[in-house]
Amino acid sequence: MLTRKKPELLAPAGNLEKLKYAIAYGADAVYCAGKRFGLRARADNFDEDALKEAIKIVHDANKKIYVTLNMIPKDEDFDGLCDFAAFLDKIGVDAVLISDPGVFSVVREAAPRLPIHISTQANNTNSHTVKFWHDMGASRIVLARELSKKDLEIIQRAKPDAMETEIFVHGAMCISYSGRCLLSHYLTGRDSNQGDCAQPCRWGYTLSEKQRPKEHFDLEDDAHGSFIMNSKDLCLARRLPELMTMGIDSFKIEGRMKSAYYVALVTAVYRRIIDAAFENEGFVVPDDWVEELTKVSHRHYTEAFYKGMMDENDQNYGTSSYTRHYDFCGVVESYDPKTKTAVISQRGKIRLGDHVEFVVPGEDEIYFFQKVNALFNERGEPIDATPHAKMIYSMPVDRILPQYSLLRKKAGS
Repeated sequence: MLTRKKPELLAPAGNLEKLKYAIAYGADAVYCAGKRFGLRARADNFDEDALKEAIKIVHDANKKIYVTLNMIPKDEDFDGLCDFAAFLDKIGVDAVLISDPGVFSVVREAAPRLPIHISTQANNTNSHTVKFWHDMGASRIVLARELSKKDLEIIQRAKPDAMETEIFVHGAMCISYSGRCLLSHYLTGRDSNQGDCAQPCRWGYTLSEKQRPKEHFDLEDDAHGSFIMNSKDLCLARRLPELMTMGIDSFKIEGRMKSAYYVALVTAVYRRIIDAAFENEGFVVPDDWVEELTKVSHRHYTEAFYKGMMDENDQNYGTSSYTRHYDFCGVVESYDPKTKTAVISQRGKIRLGDHVEFVVPGEDEIYFFQKVNALFNERGEPIDATPHAKMIYSMPVDRILPQYSLLRKKAGS
């Protein structure tokens, strides 16, 4: 039976800074990785001390934190896993994500009480798989991105009542089934199944003929070539109200490698949609809310398999580059309400006269406009621009800026 419910909003935390922004902008839970066993080897990730700090921050905010152990391991990769699982249980991690049955059995033995979520890497595409993992003792399963609306409804009706389900609603898509790809390892020696993908699906390719190995023929979709395996990014923002009628427990945002600005803004938009849809049955997501999701660095968006089979419009054939309509320009370090002055750490250049936007957490409006009428360096001296990366500067701002506010402006302006 399908039941309308308010789902958990689950946001990525590639490091401690991004974790703080995810929580500030409305995530109910975050997921991250330790230095080993996760699937984002090139993210900053968390050592043991950082994990302890992360848990305190998250639990103090009455939120949850999940740690990924979802690499597809070889025998040597199990070294230290038992101790790490026991450590995660001891410090109070709310659950771990696992894709491999061997890892599952080690974790279950080392930390019997630690909740286990089954990663999308386990190819979770049907209700029988859901029941299997439930019977094994898992408490949640992350369903495959390849499922349609109809598939999701079937699983939700058939699943055991105690088994939670989680789906990806936003972020980059892998060209291979449930993200289990051989291309990177085959072409570069970097194993995507152990968190080190080089993303060769985003590369441009040429065609050669066996008898003419030195002759290469471009595969042209336009003047830039063709990127035949380059998927668009997933965006199910408009579908959230109907997804909520299915009773799915958690909506997940992809992006542990993305910026703090990406984490903050995407989390803020999905938080807003979930809350509005829960309060108003029949809610239709406004266009301007979805438009906010184009203000982070992204590929063109698709609803992917939700509507059934994907078609040619779900691929980026012309380029592997990201689209960026707005530049992330700064992090607000502090705000003095007496002088109405913000102290900002630079992330992109602004100039006198620019029209900028401040993105703020915990407000009805996600952002507000501001003209740059004055700028001052750390010594309080007037300046015309902020050219130096991460320089500290100040500027007058008309409205109070809470902690974790961010600064952006239109690209090219």
